[in-house]
Amino acid sequence: MSCTLTSIYASLPRTTRGQPIVLGADPKGKTILYTNGNSVFIRNIEDPSQCEVYTEHSTAVQCAKYSPSGSYIASADNHGKVRIWGADNKEHLLKNEFQPFSGSIKDLAWTSDNQRIIVGGEGKEKFGHVFSADAGNSVGEISGMTKAINSVDFKPTRPFRAITGSEDNAVSFFEGPPFKWKTTMSDHEKFVHVVRYSPDGERFVSGAADGRVFLYDGKTGERLSEIGAPAHTGSIYGLCWDSTSHFILTASGDKTAKIWDVTTGAAVQTYSFGQDLKDQQVGCLWSGTTILTVSLSGQITYLDRNSPTPTRVIRGHNKSITALTVARGDSQGARIISGSHDGLVVRWSVDGREMNNITGDNHTNQIQMLASNSRGVVASIGLDDTLRLLNSSWESYDRVEKLAGQPRDVAVSDSNIVFLVCGSSVCMYREQQGVMVTHPLDFEPTSIAVLPQGTQIAVGGKDNKTRIFAVDGTALTVLRILEQKDAVTRVAYSPDGRFFASADNMKNVTCYQLPNFDPISRDMWRYHAGSITGLAFSPDGKKLASVAIDTHLMIYQPENITKVTQVKGAHPLNPATCLAWLDNDTLLTGGNDCCLRKWNVKC
Repeated sequence: MSCTLTSIYASLPRTTRGQPIVLGADPKGKTILYTNGNSVFIRNIEDPSQCEVYTEHSTAVQCAKYSPSGSYIASADNHGKVRIWGADNKEHLLKNEFQPFSGSIKDLAWTSDNQRIIVGGEGKEKFGHVFSADAGNSVGEISGMTKAINSVDFKPTRPFRAITGSEDNAVSFFEGPPFKWKTTMSDHEKFVHVVRYSPDGERFVSGAADGRVFLYDGKTGERLSEIGAPAHTGSIYGLCWDSTSHFILTASGDKTAKIWDVTTGAAVQTYSFGQDLKDQQVGCLWSGTTILTVSLSGQITYLDRNSPTPTRVIRGHNKSITALTVARGDSQGARIISGSHDGLVVRWSVDGREMNNITGDNHTNQIQMLASNSRGVVASIGLDDTLRLLNSSWESYDRVEKLAGQPRDVAVSDSNIVFLVCGSSVCMYREQQGVMVTHPLDFEPTSIAVLPQGTQIAVGGKDNKTRIFAVDGTALTVLRILEQKDAVTRVAYSPDGRFFASADNMKNVTCYQLPNFDPISRDMWRYHAGSITGLAFSPDGKKLASVAIDTHLMIYQPENITKVTQVKGAHPLNPATCLAWLDNDTLLTGGNDCCLRKWNVKC
């Protein structure tokens, strides 16, 4: 049996309030670069569903930029490491790795001849460094600032110059190579968040937390003018030039972005993004004819320079994905529903090209679990101690039920009854009547599964047992008790009703033949090295998949227990947290890398 990764539903950029984010673009204007966690995402501008992910950093990546030739990408992380790797091959082979200083690198830039790289950040011994991309040897000294550097850039034409923007409210100007300090401009009154040279090298601009933008001469560093008075009423987090060097785009915490004519200093277009805190704009990019900004929520908005109305919005997750299910309906086909650590639930098209946030009365804390049935009912539970049901079109929440305690797992039968374990009880919620029935238990439950017909449920417990209950109306009767080797973490029925499986805290997966619960896996399915977080059968019951915090994915065959397919590092360097089958040969997994991954599983 083979298991092949076919596509990635990418994360959005990771954002932090009060901090700018760095976006990159390839010289041909076909892809954009951004980071989230230890991953660098390369997304197609025209079709964002086309995505590649680089995951070789061992800690959070702060920035990534293409070399001017487009052949390499340099990415830098929180530990001060810069990795230079191939951009034009799927393997993204490492060319060089350097550590200019110890500490977080916030921005980097290449010289136009692809020979040198400048980095800036919050090092323990220095705040910036400039070095050769081939050997890593120093080609100057970046000094003169007293606090962390937020932004750096090179003059793209000869003679080369370098600029930095730092948290001592200063813009520093360097001549070289070798680069040495020439002058410091202290026009800003607050942190300088971004500095950028124009493509023709004649001028550069700076933007800061004081909402002001200053224009300088690219060769001498002499201040030429201020653009706007001020340009924004909030901090400026993003600045970029158009290809003609006549216009700049600014992105601000005042929840607007503006295009400015540099010659006249006038705003020629203003974009407003709403009134919510998450509508703050923390980054921007102007690549060819593509203009886009990134909000504090991580959403990527495509803009038209001739219209204030966005042309497209890319949604999704930028926090760890914690729950996953596939919604199926007679008229709508299938949709993928995913939930994340921040309480966000997203509806995806099967091909990943359409993604929309679930609206309405959303969860206010982590999504604990999602469940669905064959009739299109989708239920979610969260650490805000609520059960919520989506409406029939899966666009918004239809019902909200407050729970007596913290829910741990949920399942939905084809008779539209929602079963969940909460505190030390099993709760049954009839979707049509809106009635909740609670059954106290004498053990602490951890997980629940329901036979599709709704006549039987399985409840896993911390007492190393799985109890099978018969369901008769609202009554529950214990049918049998299955002894496990440790506390039960996950339970699952096969949709065709032929098999049942459980996973315990010792990483054992045990499979049973129904209706008599005859064990068939013979204690052979123990392949994970960490707690199992997801367990699910394919629709035809012929495959069973598990994921765990060890990053791995395992595929078992109940009818051939010796055949196990292991996918090590299914979510590289990140725990895998959930999974769901799209069809008999297509599996989806989610993880702490904030991505969904689609797998083709063939016997």
